[in-house]
Amino acid sequence: MIGLGTYAFFWEHSERARTPLSLVGAFERTRELGADLFQICDYAPLEAMDAAELADAASAARDLGLVIELGTKGVTPDRLACFLDLAGVFDASLVRSMLSGPDGRATLAEADRWLRGALPRFEAAGVALALETYEQVATADLMSLVTAIDSPSLGICLDPANVVARLELPQDCVAQTAARVVNVHAKDFAFDRQPGWVGFTYSGARMGEGLHDYPGLLEAVRPRERGINEIVEHWLPWQGDPETTIRTERDWTRTTLDYLRSIR
Repeated sequence: MIGLGTYAFFWEHSERARTPLSLVGAFERTRELGADLFQICDYAPLEAMDAAELADAASAARDLGLVIELGTKGVTPDRLACFLDLAGVFDASLVRSMLSGPDGRATLAEADRWLRGALPRFEAAGVALALETYEQVATADLMSLVTAIDSPSLGICLDPANVVARLELPQDCVAQTAARVVNVHAKDFAFDRQPGWVGFTYSGARMGEGLHDYPGLLEAVRPRERGINEIVEHWLPWQGDPETTIRTERDWTRTTLDYLRSIR
């Protein structure tokens, strides 16, 4: 299934927007664009909502016919327990996380211990925990962790754009993780020369116009055949003013959806 995530509305959610988009507003926009899936990922207001607000948001998603996934940062026992409980509220079957969180970055030994302690509850609830490929942890180390624990509820959230900052090649990240991927973040990326030709900026690109070999990812991972969801997000730099930035963000979202729907 192809869906949208919070990062597809990064600037429209932010305080820089004239009228920031609410979570339910993002749900409604997702439905208007013909998508049936939304990933609430790294959305700070979620953890500040009380029980009634959470129930209202979950009800709005159900009324719109949306499947919900969740995303957080960190693998401490309290954080994993919190988001498993939130998954129950939203009927979510996947939580994305990473080893780095608000309390720092877990060592591989800590992550191994905490994940082994938490995963029986995830397994019992039928919820997958997807650890994202990220520059803070080598892809080989992340895969070693997932392979060693070998839980049916633990896998990889594949975002090959992130590992470039670690001087890993996106194609290598895809190849290493393909067998364990349970979630995909879909965005394009590129390098642009800085003014004066002094260095580069690495950031997002309009889908299909950057460096991402997304057809190669589809061939290696086979998400559509394996029932793995693809979540649209962006690395859109600020465009100078809210109107231009949000207009461009919306254009990138439509373009990415059209691109993903057009390729097999």
